[in-house]
Amino acid sequence: MTITFRHYDHDKDYHAVGEFLIAHHQAGNLDGNWLQPAWEYMHFHPALQAGDLGKIGIWEEAGEMIAVCHYEWRLGEAFFQFHPDHRRLRQEMLNYAEAELTSARRQEENRYLCAYVNDNDPDFLEVVRARGYHKDPTGARRMLGFSIPNPFPPIHLPAGFRLTSLAEDCDWAKVHQVLWRGFDHGDDVPMNQEEFESRQRMFDTPTARRDLKIAVASPEGDFVSFAGIFFEPRSKFAYIEPVATDPKYRRLGLGKAAVLEGIRRSAGSGAKLAYVGNDLPIYRAVGFERVYTSECWVKVF
Repeated sequence: MTITFRHYDHDKDYHAVGEFLIAHHQAGNLDGNWLQPAWEYMHFHPALQAGDLGKIGIWEEAGEMIAVCHYEWRLGEAFFQFHPDHRRLRQEMLNYAEAELTSARRQEENRYLCAYVNDNDPDFLEVVRARGYHKDPTGARRMLGFSIPNPFPPIHLPAGFRLTSLAEDCDWAKVHQVLWRGFDHGDDVPMNQEEFESRQRMFDTPTARRDLKIAVASPEGDFVSFAGIFFEPRSKFAYIEPVATDPKYRRLGLGKAAVLEGIRRSAGSGAKLAYVGNDLPIYRAVGFERVYTSECWVKVF
């Protein structure tokens, strides 16, 4: 059958791409595609350059989506999602990324592209090497997985701290403050309605559950650690994004406790596995293990 190409239409395709990722998900994320919650989180994150969404490319056969090439936050990066029977499109998709998804850090500089290729896809790795791409180890993204134990282990917190969620205490000012400080943006936290609405948009996404957005509250009632958890009911996994702890409260096990509580609640809904796209020590301490690494291969044009 004839394969056709078209550009992404957000109103029509946002949900369709999510369904594509769910339909072709393989246990253990062995398909190597993005998880649907990552696609959802991308679209509602304040860092997204939404004006370029129309540059996302979609390939179809007989009206069925078979591949997607897209950026995450901004142009200059490319990710590749495949129907398992259509990985032969690698060359064509990379051609498209080079034509449509490149960027320049400054106006006077040459354009560049970071093509993210999984280390368990040797054929695609050979394609980027042959095109003159060079691996940037600092850009690597590791997918980690965790088999949820039953019974679930106890979760420990220091005296005076407690676990809560946005279903129990939805205060967007508290959420904004812990994320701003937790991602090391400094002590001068801009507290205004615009910021609070941005955080609500970030976490009240179409499939989100407030009871899985977990916070650790200090003895004074402030949120000092936060873990956002998604639950995908058809594939029965939890996905962790984001996790942040206020610098004043690090090394107390608060982030680990928030992550574990989110996983525990997801397990109560049927989750068997949990995933996170990060290799920080906190996840290794929980018991996460590497599934694959999405390597950053860069070329300057």
